[in-house]
Amino acid sequence: MFAIAIPVIYFGGSYFSIFVGVISIIALKELTDLKLSHNKIPEIVFLLAAICLLLLIFSDYEGYSIMYGLSYRGIALSIIAMLIPCIFSKKYETKDAIFMIGAIIILGLSMNGAILIRKFSLEKFIYIISIPIVTDSFALFIGNAFGKHKLSKISPNKSWEGCFGGSLFAVIISNAIYYFMVSSVVSWQIILITLTLSILGQMGDLIFSRIKRENNIKDFSSIIPGHGGILDRIDSLIIVIATAIIFFSQI
Repeated sequence: MFAIAIPVIYFGGSYFSIFVGVISIIALKELTDLKLSHNKIPEIVFLLAAICLLLLIFSDYEGYSIMYGLSYRGIALSIIAMLIPCIFSKKYETKDAIFMIGAIIILGLSMNGAILIRKFSLEKFIYIISIPIVTDSFALFIGNAFGKHKLSKISPNKSWEGCFGGSLFAVIISNAIYYFMVSSVVSWQIILITLTLSILGQMGDLIFSRIKRENNIKDFSSIIPGHGGILDRIDSLIIVIATAIIFFSQI
């Protein structure tokens, strides 16, 4: 995974965009494969959803865009493309269409944000993605070593000790990355942003754990042996990137 991810992140450009597009389509497929969240999604609807998702992901900074890249036109097209098939299919219902719209926007926003942040600055991108990586790693380590108080029934293996420890080390290590790679001045705003992104990243993990619990599955897929699916690996990153877009001008 690192052998693929590190070079495309470093070189950026079209290599990174294509990489993000591929994992986004796989993530969308994992969501459409859920059996209890919605009815079976027709192949033509998935194809339309994939096209809409890629249009959102590859939106560049333009005058009609939301924040840095996600376009009103792309969102409008996604809504129309997902709702109209409900008229012609008995099995594809409006609740399925709304699920698909939500999936497209969630993935489109975060993955478009990843491309745009990387385009603006490799250093800032590394700082941002380091936050969920450090948080998850130390939350697991500290939770296993010292965890006694369960964080949530959604994910019984997570503990409050792991949650606090993960965020603490994220503030220390990710801010150190910021200091050496982005700016030699680490203000209290950056510390607060790092802490916020760390906490929300853990919430993102719980959100996708809730989705798995609701569908009675352990992993979203088995595409990565021993690690599950794409969504199992980028669940916290999705929320972190989506939130980082809000703070990007201050980072």
